[in-house]
Amino acid sequence: MSHTGEKPYQCCQCGKVFHLKYVLDVREIIHTGERPYQCNECGKTFGRKSHLTKHEIIHTGEKPYQCSQCGKSFHWKSILTNHEIIHTGEKPYQCSQCGKSFHQKSDLIGHKMIHIGERLYQCNECGKTFGWKSNLTKHEIIHTGEKPYQCNQCGKTFCQKSRLTSHEMSHSGENPYKCTQCGKTFSGKSGLTMHERIHIGEKPYDCSQCHKIFVSKLKLTSHKMVHNGEKPYQRSHCGKSFHLKSILIGHEIIHTGEKPYQCHECGKTFCQKSNLTVHKRIHTGEKPYQCNQCGKTFSQKPHLSKHQTTHKRRDF
Repeated sequence: MSHTGEKPYQCCQCGKVFHLKYVLDVREIIHTGERPYQCNECGKTFGRKSHLTKHEIIHTGEKPYQCSQCGKSFHWKSILTNHEIIHTGEKPYQCSQCGKSFHQKSDLIGHKMIHIGERLYQCNECGKTFGWKSNLTKHEIIHTGEKPYQCNQCGKTFCQKSRLTSHEMSHSGENPYKCTQCGKTFSGKSGLTMHERIHIGEKPYDCSQCHKIFVSKLKLTSHKMVHNGEKPYQRSHCGKSFHLKSILIGHEIIHTGEKPYQCHECGKTFCQKSNLTVHKRIHTGEKPYQCNQCGKTFSQKPHLSKHQTTHKRRDF
């Protein structure tokens, strides 16, 4: 019937028509919410048998689809296809509002929500809202304190699998995500996304109080505490308080003298990851901060700020 174009099977719920009866049957299950296919391992249920089959591969640990570029393996061919785009640098999905391009369609959909401000999924514990249900699920683990993902090398645990994956790369030194503009590499996709905003000048996060804009949501959150004066993280030994937990952790290392962040190039160690990041630019020659008046570039933001004052003096 696909050759004739005839579609004799109609869904009584939405009116949509189909070539084959089994496709109609699958469609009707969507409306009823029925999930007749159950995984024998974990009990999770699915509306389609094909979805159950895909899910069962997770339990077997089988990853039959391998990237010919880096050798990384995946459970499903669709994930391999998405991964391969990283190596080509191709970004076929473009935002019609701001022109920004993305490797994957899902990333474009998530980005569009920044423009429309739509957040459909709300946390019952704290009221925080999210554009994606998966992001809400990840967030809810924070309230339970559960950290089910453990590093096999050092035993450190994480609430999200993506954070474990990023952490594991710190042991191997692997940085598979590469900036197409300057060649800098990153262990996580989120690090690359934030870095790319430096090149295009994008700052999608806006403070509702003073309208200052930021490249990341974390920096916006940190900035908002300046307005309310909140410093919830306190050092028990010296009593000093901080806006963010990460800053408190960085401060505590000063007291212990620990320097856990090491440069793979020269072996120099640092007490804070940000200091290591700045140091690495000596080896790479990277200068991500550019003066918008004369085009001169700098490896550190304070150096750019100091340089920009020379233009102001000339204006006077």
